[in-house]
Amino acid sequence: MSDNNRNKIDTRAIQSILKENKKQIKLGLTMCAHCSMCAESCFLYMSKDYDPEYMPSYKFLNSIGKLYKKKGKVSNGRLEKMRDLVFENCVLCTRCYCPFGINIPSLITLGRRICRSQGVFREYDK
Repeated sequence: MSDNNRNKIDTRAIQSILKENKKQIKLGLTMCAHCSMCAESCFLYMSKDYDPEYMPSYKFLNSIGKLYKKKGKVSNGRLEKMRDLVFENCVLCTRCYCPFGINIPSLITLGRRICRSQGVFREYDK
């Protein structure tokens, strides 16, 4: 990755959004038991032959979860992978059910917000 791409990431802006939502993120990371009950309520997961990348908990843990653990210090490539998870693999239908009360749609929305803050959008939104 070139230095140009690295300079495009505003780590402080990402960290600010993460800090503002720290309680919700930490609760989600702590409470997720990887039980896959949320997957059973996701029509995309069911229609995509049970591809784990469509599982609601996978989308949350591999977008906001990873971003939080890296304290917002990510590459443009990482944000583009996150974009695919939170925009392409989720329609935010809010059907995902978590028996522990994790608000997965809210966390996925947060991932979208962070992507937008860095100029990372779906192809057809550009």
